[in-house]
Amino acid sequence: MHTTALTDTAAFKALQQHHAGQAVHWHMRELFAQQPDRFERMSVRAAGLLLDYSKNRIESETLSLLLNLARERQVEALRDAMFSGEKINFTEHRAVLHTALRSPAGDTPLQVDGQQVSADVHAVLGHIRDFTERVRSGQWRGHTGREITDIVNIGIGGSYLGPQMVCTALRQFSHARLKAHFVSNVDGHDLDEVLSRVDPETTLFIVASKTFTTQETMLNAQSARRWFLRHGNESDLARHFVAVSTNAREVSAFGIDPDNMFPFWDWVGGRYSVWSAIGLSIALMIGFEHFSQFLAGAHAMDRHFRETPLEANMPVIQALIGIWNRNFFNSESLSIAPYHHGLRYFQAYLQQLEMESNGKRITRDGTAVGVATCPFIWGDVGTNGQHAFFQLLHQGTDITPIDFIAVLKPSHGIDGHHQVLLANCFAQSEAFMRGKDADEVRADLRKQGLDDAELNALLPHKTFDGNRPSNTILLPELTPATLGSLIALYEHKTFVQGAIWGINSFDQWGVELGKVLAKTIHGELHAEANPALHDASTNALITLAKQAQQQ
Repeated sequence: MHTTALTDTAAFKALQQHHAGQAVHWHMRELFAQQPDRFERMSVRAAGLLLDYSKNRIESETLSLLLNLARERQVEALRDAMFSGEKINFTEHRAVLHTALRSPAGDTPLQVDGQQVSADVHAVLGHIRDFTERVRSGQWRGHTGREITDIVNIGIGGSYLGPQMVCTALRQFSHARLKAHFVSNVDGHDLDEVLSRVDPETTLFIVASKTFTTQETMLNAQSARRWFLRHGNESDLARHFVAVSTNAREVSAFGIDPDNMFPFWDWVGGRYSVWSAIGLSIALMIGFEHFSQFLAGAHAMDRHFRETPLEANMPVIQALIGIWNRNFFNSESLSIAPYHHGLRYFQAYLQQLEMESNGKRITRDGTAVGVATCPFIWGDVGTNGQHAFFQLLHQGTDITPIDFIAVLKPSHGIDGHHQVLLANCFAQSEAFMRGKDADEVRADLRKQGLDDAELNALLPHKTFDGNRPSNTILLPELTPATLGSLIALYEHKTFVQGAIWGINSFDQWGVELGKVLAKTIHGELHAEANPALHDASTNALITLAKQAQQQ
């Protein structure tokens, strides 16, 4: 859709001048002192969430110039093309319609390649509803007649990260009898750990693989199948294994009743698939009504993103702040700091969402992008991160933006904890913004009675420059609806940034090379190595592995 390189656009050049002439000299402490209404002007509410972006090195003019960039890069047109089912994932000739997975039944019908998208989506949702109600009520039982107590989801990438993150975050909504387990790693220790904790008579396995040929998933699934058959018969498999797939032949050959196969479609990317049948484990754990609320929360953010002017559009603003920090202040990473234990897997989920989507250097027209794209995404829950890596964030040589995520009302009843948690969250964001200058440090040290020599020695070590940017995202409570909104916010933020950088956010060709090479090496670990195929290091590593296997 673009013909002009990003760096050649008028809006990008204007931002460069604005940064060099003004923004590079700003300190947020001074901006807040000059603007008592800064929070009101630089916060936005949508779909049950609040985004406070006031603690960034921006002014009203900055946001105006960034919005010009979004318009010049045709964000609105690309957004509309995505929602309408155009094949914006052009390298794979696919539409991008994860938003259709959470669209209510009464919405405008959408057709793609002759498929009635809404009708098919809601048919699968009906299948999920019926199946999950049977399991949760105890009507569906294992081969010995006992109720199901454990759900084991076998998948990888989006078939694992999303379900694990959501089930963990929404633990308080889970069925009292059911426990969820997630297996993804091809390392057998992962599967072994889970199998050691479950009973074959009361365990239901979900094998999540669209083609039912994904190497890592199917290796784990076949090993789980062999484990089960040490306790049951092949005729019992259908009571303990179901599939999220579209390959009915392979599903049936595995021993799964095709009636217990839950399909999804090519226009559902793996990292955007939690809303599809990939979310079967979520619906089992929290119930279909809550799963529907999860979808509804995401749909509320979809509507906001699609209908709200860019100036008040939460995903657009979040994305533009990220572009400003990445491409003008050269921030190489983004730290995610959820102040809620239930969100402890959220940063891992965002790593795939953002880095697999926008970790690219080639634009849609096949040329080099010309600027830095996706930052490294990393982090941990507060307050754990405060006692690990926050030192680097406060006083390190790199300036790393932070997304603080906080929930105003806890779901536990333990007195005193949540106030301390929120106090830490808000204090950290303030400390990153304000810092502590030499005069403030000197006054504190004098109160402690230090002499001048010791005071001057300590002064530089206790001084904080501050001016370190952050966003704060507030949820009233962590519910299926607000979690759905939060995930959709980051999905659309990722889309907007990809649109501005001019890249296809929906393919992942870089992932494939390692898989191809792994198949070759896997064969050589069981046979003779072919030195002509590899470098000296790889050949030596193969030899050492074979020697260890023979000992």
